[in-house]
Amino acid sequence: MASNDDFIVIKAKENGVNVIGLTRGSDTRFHHSEKLDKGEVMIAQFTEHTSAVKIRGKAIIQTKHGEVETDS
Repeated sequence: MASNDDFIVIKAKENGVNVIGLTRGSDTRFHHSEKLDKGEVMIAQFTEHTSAVKIRGKAIIQTKHGEVETDS
């Protein structure tokens, strides 16, 4: 069961950072997509429908487990 208090913070370091939500279940699919511009921040929450988030572009990602920065 997913925890509704699990979330991540994404801060774009360039224009055009893509944040893509992926579904849970036996058939994983894209279900939501956002595009962030430099300096924009998005808070994404994991739910019973969202099991993963894919990030394309330069960004800083903060989670309860720490912070990571994308290479490209």
